[in-house]
Amino acid sequence: MERWKRLAVGAAALAVATSGCGIGGGGGSGGDQDGKTLTVWLMDGSAPKSFTDDLHKEFEAQHDGVQVNYVVQQWKGIQDKLTTALAGNNPPDVIELGNTQTARFAEQGTLADLSGSLGDLAGGQWQEALKESASWDGKPYAMPFYAANRTVIYRKDMFAGAGIAAPPKTRAEWLDAIDKLKAANADNPDFDPLYLPGQSWYVLLSFIWDEGGDIAVSDGGKFTATLDTPQAKAGVEFYAKLVEASGTKAPKDADEATPQQYELFAKGNTAMMIGLPWEAASAIKADQKLADVTAAFPIPGKDDARTAPVFLGGSNLAIPAGSKNQQLARDYLKLLASPEYQDRIGSEAKAVPGASRDVSALGSDPIAGPMAAAASNGKVTPVTPNWAAVEAGQNPLKDMMTAVLTGAKSVDEAAAEANARIGELLAG
Repeated sequence: MERWKRLAVGAAALAVATSGCGIGGGGGSGGDQDGKTLTVWLMDGSAPKSFTDDLHKEFEAQHDGVQVNYVVQQWKGIQDKLTTALAGNNPPDVIELGNTQTARFAEQGTLADLSGSLGDLAGGQWQEALKESASWDGKPYAMPFYAANRTVIYRKDMFAGAGIAAPPKTRAEWLDAIDKLKAANADNPDFDPLYLPGQSWYVLLSFIWDEGGDIAVSDGGKFTATLDTPQAKAGVEFYAKLVEASGTKAPKDADEATPQQYELFAKGNTAMMIGLPWEAASAIKADQKLADVTAAFPIPGKDDARTAPVFLGGSNLAIPAGSKNQQLARDYLKLLASPEYQDRIGSEAKAVPGASRDVSALGSDPIAGPMAAAASNGKVTPVTPNWAAVEAGQNPLKDMMTAVLTGAKSVDEAAAEANARIGELLAG
């Protein structure tokens, strides 16, 4: 799933597993640490070199005789690599995990319990959804690293050409803007007012949550699927309404990555797509002329009281329970949680900082600013080790969406079928 370039694309890509023993409280700068090495595994694309260079230089200056062994890992194959490393006698000291996968690692007892370190790690500044993603069984087993969420990325020039003075703030205004865009571009057979693939289930979550529904709810740690509730089905119905109103040319049986929606946006016939900052950046890289005319706005809610809730994807940082450098690893996370480095996550990476609610560094950016504004209403998928089974393989949410959009099943039928399957998967 997520990294600063491709922040919240899909949790399954970041799979792993861990949890574990306590490491006590208090900070401390390492004293007599001669000859110690702190091994840190971060993922490819998760931190600019200038960021890690400065972080590690400062950390080593604070800890005489300590060296940081910084290893950049690739997402492909990382689950097996981490599983092997965490089961061994010499695991890394700090690891990066996808935030929807942390619970699975924690359940397996291979991550250190950070309960005693929350004060040092700015725990009071963690957004509630990110705190939830870093926890298991009521205890924190990781620190949020960074996050990102989807916004509506749009063409300012096309909006102006259609007489749309300001981005929509409600669903009704959004549908009205789609009608105006269609009318203003009626002579272009390739025009798409909103590119919306049939299986963009992260987008669907926004509408389900906005209706007051959810995928599943927990009672004493046991999850019950709730896709068949009126609120959840209302979210599915709005997704279908949006697809119909836009007349999108996007496939109904694929997600935003097949094909990559930013490639279509870059061709110049699309007014809007619902995506992540890296997708806007990729489109601009393909056509530099888009730089001055591309911006974003939060996904509109049912009314103007608030924007729609959004899925907060991203990464967490954890300390393996088998690390021989527990205190040093905690000191490393403490430094990364400091205001200086949290601010740089926003200013340099244009991502939502994991251990700070101050997103002012993102405010003026036309893409990242609206993302940060919407992040305060962020949520995560059910925090359970069994969630990975929902995303892996034949995702019931995707099957439900395609069935509804193609007319193969009614919303009631498709939701009931997906609900039953998700209930089975969450039950393990």
